[in-house]
Amino acid sequence: MTELTLSRRTLQFPRQYPRPFLLVAAVVWWLLYQSLAPASEALVAMMPVERDSHLGGALQFFLYDTPKVLLLLTAVVFVMGMVNSYFTPERTRALLAGRTEGVANVMAASLGIVTPFCSCSAVPLFIGFVQAGVPLGVTFSFLISAPMVNEVALVLLFGLFGWKIAALYLGLGLTIAIVAGWIIGRLKMEAHLEDWVRDMPKVAAAVGDSGLTLQERISAGLASVREIVGKVWPYILVGISIGAAIHGWVPQDFMASIMGKDAPWWSVPVAVAIGVPMYTNAAGVIPIVQALLAKGAALGTVLAFMMSVIALSLPEMIILRKVLKMRLIATFVGVVATGILVVGFVFNALL
Repeated sequence: MTELTLSRRTLQFPRQYPRPFLLVAAVVWWLLYQSLAPASEALVAMMPVERDSHLGGALQFFLYDTPKVLLLLTAVVFVMGMVNSYFTPERTRALLAGRTEGVANVMAASLGIVTPFCSCSAVPLFIGFVQAGVPLGVTFSFLISAPMVNEVALVLLFGLFGWKIAALYLGLGLTIAIVAGWIIGRLKMEAHLEDWVRDMPKVAAAVGDSGLTLQERISAGLASVREIVGKVWPYILVGISIGAAIHGWVPQDFMASIMGKDAPWWSVPVAVAIGVPMYTNAAGVIPIVQALLAKGAALGTVLAFMMSVIALSLPEMIILRKVLKMRLIATFVGVVATGILVVGFVFNALL
């Protein structure tokens, strides 16, 4: 059998046998995941460095976390790519249009978890929501939740820290998205939309069944892996490199003094201020979070840092400026930042 024939059959496997393909993929993924720790230790042992040295610890962190994060990211992006085939922008707008505030804020924040939209989609999504008659506060609940409480962050947090931290992040992120959106809705700031957005004609969005087959949903998942993992892997490498440097060289006493539980009160707002201009995503920032916590940083301070990176990124503010006036952007930043600061202070006090 020729190499070309083998290649064609390999490409046709997920199309012709979707269920066996999913089973084989899951088994291979699990075996690879279980081999990461011994493989990273073996690789470090082959190098001319002491395992207990700063460099040895940093190398082991990098060699273990890089494939671990990439494997977790690939799995969750593939699964959510299949799930997202049910949630087109049109269906999302239709589900939110016509709902009463409060209930709609909860729905919008919940939909943000399972939809594939990020800050780069902010402008077209915002326009579509306005045209569909979705209230402004509900729109903000969705736009806060979609990047901050995303499936990548949840799975990576679960894989690195366990279900308690992942559930804590989920609850905090949803609360901020719901409350912040409700507050913005109560402020009645529709006048601070850009004029061309506010004057657009309203259009209805109908909910319809996509009717995709399992093979097509698998193809959607594979396409998501190619697009998303192919786009974010440089950020992952940068984030893990920073995390490895913190893990290997930053003294634990020093980190605890500036971000630990007994650090000055201003450590939380400083962490938020540092996080806002960082241009990265959940996959890139979580390895840094892992290293900070391992060095004694307080959970509340680290959560505040992570949420500010994901939910209040400077690039997103620049994109949103196309559809929002400065007063509305400032209100959005102020409300979300206040929620993040409260999270940091409360959890530093309780934990």
